[in-house]
Amino acid sequence: MLIDQGLYRDTPNRNHSHQTHLYKWLTYLIMALLLLLTHATGFAAPPGKDKAKHVIVAPVTLKQISDRVEALGTARATESVNITSNVTEKITRIDFEDGQRVETGAVLVELDQAEERAELKRAQAVRGERKLALERLQQLEERQLTSPDEIDRTRLELEQAEATITAIRSRISDRVIRAPFDGVVGLRDISVGALVETGDLIATLDDTSKIKLDFSVPSVFLTELSLGLKIRARAAALGNREYSGEVKSIDSRVDPLTRSIQVRALLPNPDGSIIPGILMQVDLLRNTRQALLIPEAALVPLADKQFVMLRIEKDGKDTVEKKQVQIGLRLPGYVEILDGLEEGQQVVTHGNSKVRPGDTLDVMAVDDGSIDIADVIKKQKGS
Repeated sequence: MLIDQGLYRDTPNRNHSHQTHLYKWLTYLIMALLLLLTHATGFAAPPGKDKAKHVIVAPVTLKQISDRVEALGTARATESVNITSNVTEKITRIDFEDGQRVETGAVLVELDQAEERAELKRAQAVRGERKLALERLQQLEERQLTSPDEIDRTRLELEQAEATITAIRSRISDRVIRAPFDGVVGLRDISVGALVETGDLIATLDDTSKIKLDFSVPSVFLTELSLGLKIRARAAALGNREYSGEVKSIDSRVDPLTRSIQVRALLPNPDGSIIPGILMQVDLLRNTRQALLIPEAALVPLADKQFVMLRIEKDGKDTVEKKQVQIGLRLPGYVEILDGLEEGQQVVTHGNSKVRPGDTLDVMAVDDGSIDIADVIKKQKGS
């Protein structure tokens, strides 16, 4: 039986050729996958050899900040009073409108005083008579034609007439109701001709030029409370407009149930926009200091550490380096930097996830708080 030995000798060569082709195809496949991964991430190209990365940067700024203790408070008028009638009488005149601002001493309401006016005239006439009588007696006394007792009796009658006039004028004053201080009058619920009795409500009057803001603070902050401590307050009902004030008084006791202490602050309110009774959110400002701030969007967290992509100039090109920072207080949209940066440096806030140390930067804008970021990004995408 003849065997083709050449066939068997050629088999190892064929297997080797087949394996070589397989290795080549696997190599091409791996390279293709790596290329796809490079385009997907944008990180595989060596620094400086890829095209410039489009980014937005923001400066490191130095601003005054404070730690905050949050609370809820109720706004109250600095002075507030229910104006009532001291007598029972009919209303003859009303001199105020709903919500009108009035000054101290302004007449609000007049009550009927016809009887008192008549009595006053009679009393004034009596006083005139007693005064003339006393003057005549004094002239007679000079000629020793009257006794001292007669003069004393007439003088006493004059004083009684004066006292009667004073009492009547007081009764008239009770029938003219005036504003005890500058303020804003509430809604009017009375009419001319109506009979009011003693104690009936005439109007409310609030001095809202300054507002007392009462709120509770946990007793753990007791040692940090002091008169003059600055606060900020806002209310959703007022469009979250921010008002500034300071602590004016601190209660002498801690509530044993809530373990909190009552604090009163004073807020200037020149335009009268804060209405008594409104609920306000209070920020009690403590540990006020100058601090470095950056936008929170610039932070690149890694495990328990924080980094930023710092814009630098190297070898004549705009590039970036990764810098570890130590952060402090977080504010809405911003974060305090305790260590790692200096005022005036710039950090990447948009695009920091696409850049690597050494990459060339194409800075689209410097965000100083005055630009529209969305508009900048939109323009870049359209270019």
